[in-house]
Amino acid sequence: MGKPYANAKSPTSRDRSRKIASTLTSDDLQLLSRFADSQLIERGLSTHTIDAYNRDIRAFAATLRKQPPELLHIDRADVMHCLALRVQDGSSARSAARLLSALRRFYAWCVREGLTSEDPTALIRSPSIGRALPKVLTESEVRSLLDAPDTNDDIGQRDRAMLELLYGCGLRVSELVTLKVDQVRVQQGVMRVWGKGNKERMLPLGDVAVKWLKIYLKDARPSLMKGKTDALFLSNRGAAMTRQAFWYRIRAHGRAADIRIALSPHVLRHAFATHLVNNNADLRVVQLLLGHSSLSTTQIYTHVARERLKGMHHMHHPRG
Repeated sequence: MGKPYANAKSPTSRDRSRKIASTLTSDDLQLLSRFADSQLIERGLSTHTIDAYNRDIRAFAATLRKQPPELLHIDRADVMHCLALRVQDGSSARSAARLLSALRRFYAWCVREGLTSEDPTALIRSPSIGRALPKVLTESEVRSLLDAPDTNDDIGQRDRAMLELLYGCGLRVSELVTLKVDQVRVQQGVMRVWGKGNKERMLPLGDVAVKWLKIYLKDARPSLMKGKTDALFLSNRGAAMTRQAFWYRIRAHGRAADIRIALSPHVLRHAFATHLVNNNADLRVVQLLLGHSSLSTTQIYTHVARERLKGMHHMHHPRG
């Protein structure tokens, strides 16, 4: 990447650029709270996304030379200063682009609400970050991962059902852990999911996913229940599974399956999409299954498939 912000002035000390908390005024804290509410109610963004925006804006405020920062009195120079710090501290172009995106959304909202007449991000060019291809498991690696849980106990049966559902339906981890029992129709082989922006989609359940869901619902879930709950997947304390808990479980199963890449629930979502494309699934069908609002987001999986073919050619062809 070029460094479009590298000539902006920066303070002599970088300690403040590494602070996440800042001395925000009560007015600024109320402003961020109103912004968060608007993104949740009007835009339908997830709390995870809104929290990420707020963290970036607070980190931005912590790097400003004037304290307290007074977010409504920020100018273009302040934004350039903070982006320059990101570059100088060795942060990735993606980090700078994410910060700028959060600030753009925040100040666009401020202008719409009549809180300020100027958007300090309006004339700032986004850094070029390209598009990284997602990490993808092979089909044999997925089979090893799915077979990793010990299904002789309740936790293993739960984990197997969660992994089968994650890979079989291409769910986001937030969609998986928030599933309710009545969203899944095992006999009909379908499931109702609400994704980003509270958009609903119906997903088919494969035969293997149905098999493990039936086992989990019949044996493991009643044993894990400690009280009345409609959450589908339960922890050993009887509460709904959390993102963090499932992240830990999938990492543990990845180690047991001797999978060398860093595993996360999203890697299985990528595997779901890539394996469909590799087997000639229509890209618009994949888009619907993933819940992408734009086909361009889904098209990255065609690039993944092409890179895989190029790699195979390079490895196996005598002129590769």
